[in-house]
Amino acid sequence: MKARIYLDTSVFSALLDDRLPDRQALTVDLWNRRGQFDLSTSEPTREELAGAGDPIRRSGLVALLNEVTVFDITEQMRELADRYVEERVFSPAMRDDALHVAAAVLTRQDILLSWNFKHLVNRVRRARVNTANVEKGFPVLELLAPAEL
Repeated sequence: MKARIYLDTSVFSALLDDRLPDRQALTVDLWNRRGQFDLSTSEPTREELAGAGDPIRRSGLVALLNEVTVFDITEQMRELADRYVEERVFSPAMRDDALHVAAAVLTRQDILLSWNFKHLVNRVRRARVNTANVEKGFPVLELLAPAEL
């Protein structure tokens, strides 16, 4: 059975961002192995990528979504993101990150991959997310950087 992996916006962006060559290389390596995984994301990622300023970059970023499942955001996902914020798992300014986590949890992903170390991929956030999930009867979600996969 393939690992179910949710990609946040930062992973797609890293594929086309040559300002950090090591990060890009690790992300390209993951992308080249995408057949080994069931990859997904959600509609907020599409919206964020569609907001890229450069039209050529925007076109390339949005085209990457054709390779993954893109989940619509449900009311249940919005409610879970709001609960994460209310319970201080995420701050109000990090609601978009909470929504990515809620989408990954409620679509039963095994891992959420991100290059966002400040808001997602860090020890404190992993503990807060998984404590909240267990208390609510949801599964544990791995929050990892592509380099960890």
